[in-house]
Amino acid sequence: MGSNDITTDIDSTPEDSEDIKPIDKVSKELAGIRKRRNTDSKNRFPSAIEDWTLLAGLGYGALYAMLLFGMSSGLFGESTSLDHWASDTFLDSGDQCEEVLDTPWIHAYPDNDVESVKISGRNLAQGLVVLNWTVDASEGASDPLPNQGEVNKKSATIDYAEWETGTYELIIIIDIYEPGTDMDNRTEEDRLNGTERIDKTLEFEISTSKNALSFLPFIDSEVKREAHILEDGPRSCWSVTDLGNWGFVLMGAELGGGRETAMLTGGAAGIPAWWMAFISLSLSVISLFLAYPVMYKLYHQDTDDMLSRTHIKKVVVDVLRNSESRMHIQIDWDLYKIEVRDLSIDIMVPYSNTEGTFSDSADVRSEILKEILEEFALFRVFKPVQLTVRSIGDNQAIDFETGVGVGSGMIDDEDLEDQDYTTFFRDLHMLSKVEDDVKESINGYFRSKNDLDLQMATVTSEDSIIFVRVAYKPNQKFAFFRFKDSNSDIEKKLRKYISRENPELVGTQELIVKGRNLVSTLADRSGAGRVETLSSKDSKDARVAAVAKQDGLGGRVLQTKLFGDILSTVEYTANEKREMINKWGFWGLIVFVWIPFMASGVLVGAMLGLLSRMKFMRVLWATFVGGAAASLTWAYTAEGIITVMHKYKLEAAIPIAIIAFIGMAFLHMRSTKIRRQAELFEDTLLDSFHADIRDKYGNQ
Repeated sequence: MGSNDITTDIDSTPEDSEDIKPIDKVSKELAGIRKRRNTDSKNRFPSAIEDWTLLAGLGYGALYAMLLFGMSSGLFGESTSLDHWASDTFLDSGDQCEEVLDTPWIHAYPDNDVESVKISGRNLAQGLVVLNWTVDASEGASDPLPNQGEVNKKSATIDYAEWETGTYELIIIIDIYEPGTDMDNRTEEDRLNGTERIDKTLEFEISTSKNALSFLPFIDSEVKREAHILEDGPRSCWSVTDLGNWGFVLMGAELGGGRETAMLTGGAAGIPAWWMAFISLSLSVISLFLAYPVMYKLYHQDTDDMLSRTHIKKVVVDVLRNSESRMHIQIDWDLYKIEVRDLSIDIMVPYSNTEGTFSDSADVRSEILKEILEEFALFRVFKPVQLTVRSIGDNQAIDFETGVGVGSGMIDDEDLEDQDYTTFFRDLHMLSKVEDDVKESINGYFRSKNDLDLQMATVTSEDSIIFVRVAYKPNQKFAFFRFKDSNSDIEKKLRKYISRENPELVGTQELIVKGRNLVSTLADRSGAGRVETLSSKDSKDARVAAVAKQDGLGGRVLQTKLFGDILSTVEYTANEKREMINKWGFWGLIVFVWIPFMASGVLVGAMLGLLSRMKFMRVLWATFVGGAAASLTWAYTAEGIITVMHKYKLEAAIPIAIIAFIGMAFLHMRSTKIRRQAELFEDTLLDSFHADIRDKYGNQ
């Protein structure tokens, strides 16, 4: 897309003066949008529905955090009443759990890793504890040896490594006696006052099995002995502290590997389904209510204020016209190119230096990019901008570091053979008295600045111009973050200092000062809110995509490296699914968030709704309903999935599945990022740009 697309735009408005009235339709529309943007009064916070949604998200997030921290820290005690209550409601599909409270009880479970059954008494009174156990074989199996035992403590371990396969009955009895009791001659009267005998009977089965995944090279094919409790009674209720601790585990699993990973992890540990659903749903609510209002405020625009492709091209042309005049460069409009893509705005600017040019290509690029991004920030255009600036023509070889050629006018090729430039270049590098004075002033300025180190200074003078070029570095620790003066600020201060120290220059010669902060980046010089660079090292161009700076705390947060990468990936994914949502609307958005497609969470759904220009509340409701349905579906099916795996001896598949989900989530995000970057930095327009320059100017 070249100059043919912008002919009318170029000829319409060469200046940006507010006194000049727009003379074409596009300019009038831009002037109206600009006026509304400049005069738009800032509403008090909170005022709109998105403000209240954000506050609701902040409030719920704070309550949720305090709840988990309070539960895990033991602030609410070790009560099991919460799980006991929830298990008797529609929130739990199984039987009501057995509430432990503070009463004594016996905990017994098989530890198949060491082939033993472990027994322990819980909530026991302070005294001498005696634990007795007896094992009887059933279904024709012989009684094991030993089949009984006694320990003077509250826990015991029963080794079943040598026992036959079959079903066994385990009887456990715990008595508590007064301190100082002769245990060899104890009687019922020695029992601790107020305590009763505690007993429990359970059945367990010992079986052998071969792992169903033993055909895999990394799975053990050895036949294993396992014990399983056969009792079908209610599960023991979980304490508040245990639920709080597992809340953090489930959060980490979902943030790291997605909702599926969290549910499989919790299901394998026997976490109640209602608690897994609560954790997952809370994360969806917090992320949705916090992120979506911020995205909406930053990206949503009324239809009348949205810039079309024609508007964007006009804005860029106006900026280039102003830059061309201000920096004394001459743009070749025949070779100028602009393409407004779905992912970025690509701009190619070829220009020639003139006798009034005092900036090299890097400075021209940063200055033009700065003005474009400032305009885009005003019009709320936050699409990445790729700007390529190339010096062309006879005067492209001016050395702006040394000043050779600055202010010399265009070089005539016909005179090159007839002139002897030996004396010219010798005299050019000999500093006159004026140049010496100016250079001494430069040194004096930087000596007075304790936070700056001068790296290079070049002074070139002619009859009417003194050109100063300096390069400096801040000497502060962490200067990239701490040094606040912009390059423009340093240039202005240095120009003022030189003029004050050399008053004879004022009114006689034009003083041009150009500075460069050697630790600054293109983002710093252009005022970009965020930049992306091409990772490939084979490209001959330094490919940079810059995004206009967004105001406010939310804008700055979303333009950090972490959140910027996340948001750009989410936006790219949403754009890929945009056609489906445009077709199916509200219900399609619910299904998209509900069904466990990769990267189909509430944030991607919210971005989809935003891109499809759905109303705020419709997007909020659709993503909330879809996210809630997904959380509930996974929470209440995880236990069944785990049960089936246990039934068919597929326990090894549980950690494999968890690792697989984490790996797939990581690979999907990585591949999406790579695909986006490849599409963002494709060279189609850039290649044609360089080809057109070669056709017109030859190899330069």
